[in-house]
Amino acid sequence: MSMQDKAKIIEIMNLYGVALDAHRWDLFDLVFTDDVVAEFGPAGAAWRGLAEFKQSFAEFHQTLDSHQHTMMGQVVKVECDKAYAFSYGNWLLVRHAAEGGPTWQGTGWYDDTLVRTNAGWRIGHRVCRLMSWTGNPAVPEPMGDHNPDMDLNVLHTASDAGQIAFLNAFPRAL
Repeated sequence: MSMQDKAKIIEIMNLYGVALDAHRWDLFDLVFTDDVVAEFGPAGAAWRGLAEFKQSFAEFHQTLDSHQHTMMGQVVKVECDKAYAFSYGNWLLVRHAAEGGPTWQGTGWYDDTLVRTNAGWRIGHRVCRLMSWTGNPAVPEPMGDHNPDMDLNVLHTASDAGQIAFLNAFPRAL
């Protein structure tokens, strides 16, 4: 694995949060493949294809007054033209009109499978899972494809079940 590949992958993982929070849906083209499969547990939905994913995220995030997505703790494993990446995320959503308070904050993880394209590294499959949340669950209200799911996920349970692509890229020690 070249450090340059790893740096480029981490950069696009971070670009996702900036693009999302700035409502720069065009920048998703630099993060995801056209045929991306995006499974977002917190949204209670999955999308197949970048156009559908961008449209749905734009519609949902327009209902919020503000939001901030922070990615951290990125780890990357590159295998030729395929890579696996894992990161933790914090999500703060703000909707002042929500009855019961204007904020909801969630934490969780992203499990990404990437491919090297002619245009550079892109996420072809993203799984996002919620680990914890606090605040007003009415802030992320249902809209369109989004049906917020407040179910919590435990990383070691998902790992034991073989559900983390990044960890599956490493052979298990006996």
